[in-house]
Amino acid sequence: MNEQRPVVENRTATPPMVRIEQVTKTFGDFVAVDDVSIDIVKGELFALLGGSGCGKTTLLRMIAGFEQPTSGKIFIDGQDMTTVAPYDRPVNMMFQSYALFPHMSVEKNVAYGLKHDDMTPQQRADRVKQMLDLVQLSHLGGRKPHQLSGGQRQRVALARALAKQPKVLLLDEPLGALDKKLREHTQFEISNIQYKTGITFIVVTHDQEEAMTLASRIAVMDKGLVRQIGTATDVYEYPNCAMVAGFVGSINMFDGEVRDVTPAATVVDVPKLGITVTAKPDGRLAPGKKVHVAIRPEKLAISREAPTSTTNSVQGLVQDLGYFGKDSLYRIKLGTDTIVSVNSVNSRRAGENERVAQWDDKVWLSFEPSAVILLAE
Repeated sequence: MNEQRPVVENRTATPPMVRIEQVTKTFGDFVAVDDVSIDIVKGELFALLGGSGCGKTTLLRMIAGFEQPTSGKIFIDGQDMTTVAPYDRPVNMMFQSYALFPHMSVEKNVAYGLKHDDMTPQQRADRVKQMLDLVQLSHLGGRKPHQLSGGQRQRVALARALAKQPKVLLLDEPLGALDKKLREHTQFEISNIQYKTGITFIVVTHDQEEAMTLASRIAVMDKGLVRQIGTATDVYEYPNCAMVAGFVGSINMFDGEVRDVTPAATVVDVPKLGITVTAKPDGRLAPGKKVHVAIRPEKLAISREAPTSTTNSVQGLVQDLGYFGKDSLYRIKLGTDTIVSVNSVNSRRAGENERVAQWDDKVWLSFEPSAVILLAE
């Protein structure tokens, strides 16, 4: 491909449980996964994050064995699994639809994958009980799936997937069918279960908050490429390219040109803001370099009063205001006609007259140099 590849740190010092080595998958002329290499260590909860069509599900299916790489290799626990059939791999997969058998009880659903294993009936019953205890559903073992809530069905599917004690558990959009509040609660349940079992989990999701809550590390994918691998803090606070900055969370992003770089600061002209922005020093940049200047909405301070410092401050007009309970979103129109988004935490219980600002108010925005993300891509 002609597109410049991102530089991604993807190897670990610890021997990996899963090693994806220069894997490419094509469907005709379409490149679904493009020369991807990732190490996933034992006991890790790893997330593949990206939008529709980015290649994350295709990559998961290749780990499971449902798809074969066009080139490259996949190792699980040091063994080359590239051409091994799905049923001979030490992995199990939990599908988004849960795929429970409607005519079977919860206990029989969990036991289904064990019927061909070399176990006595008592051992099988003990394993089922262990799994139902793990997901806190022992009291519902006799029920059918239609008698359960969505969150309970999700936990049954998880118990069934864990019952065979795989080395790696693959989860494809595991919380997609749940409502927001239940999804938030279940995220912590999955993390706790993963911690208790010590099994390596690989989760595919398009939900940034879900990935950041669940995963110890995240691979952000786009157009078949891995753009960045890191912790939630890494990809949110220190994105390595404009794509990651724009995909993970909300952000204000503007084109700029570096004016000066000193040991104390990097100074960037940003026409859309109508000001010169001062950022932390960045030795990778030089005067004249074109950059993206990115600022998270929650890093901006909003006030009716002018800030004491003129560094990184600009005046505008409140064009839109959204109230979300815990915080408010302000869309501020600057003198350059640029719209800037600002999140302000509603730390006090207050009426409309006591908000930071109202529609059409003149306000000042300000931000610290450390809040500025400079991206060369």
